[in-house]
Amino acid sequence: MVKYPIKRKPHEKITNYANLGMTLESDIEQTNQYYLDHNIAVIHKKPTPIQVVNVSYPARNKAKIVEAYYKTPSTTDFNGIYKGKYIDFDAKETNSKTSMPLKNVHPHQIEHLRNVESQGGIAFLIVHFKQYNEYFLLPFDILSTFWDSQHEKTGRKSIPYLTFKKSAYIIPFGFQPRLDYLSIIKQHFLDK
Repeated sequence: MVKYPIKRKPHEKITNYANLGMTLESDIEQTNQYYLDHNIAVIHKKPTPIQVVNVSYPARNKAKIVEAYYKTPSTTDFNGIYKGKYIDFDAKETNSKTSMPLKNVHPHQIEHLRNVESQGGIAFLIVHFKQYNEYFLLPFDILSTFWDSQHEKTGRKSIPYLTFKKSAYIIPFGFQPRLDYLSIIKQHFLDK
């Protein structure tokens, strides 16, 4: 079988989709690096604790982990300090146009964020609605209200998109920093 080159019209533009698949976590990591480089805050992604069980050594310098297990459930994705305040948060994405399912958040994460708040820290989620390409900072008090009410008979199993529009804070997407969530923390949590 002979494969001939695809002929394109001279005006036909080739679209390159490289790097368009940036994930929410990598956008936050780039933002955190900007904060660190500019001495604004120290916030890092927490490593997931794993127990390595089996390693393959095909060559002396090419060790490969073949089998590993999570030691304990991870709490949240990010934590650090900003203007003397401890902050702790998780990043969530949803493809839904109408809501963020509460099943995206795990009970141990709620317990952890609740403990952070009880000790005076700032706890929240950063939620990306992919369908609208919108980013929100959702304070823990709103998350916990929906979480606690989901177990009641009339409780929802998700947080409506309209709640995000009305009660959460939209995070503008930019270049440097990519997702400036600390400006929201400063304005709505620290400057009160």
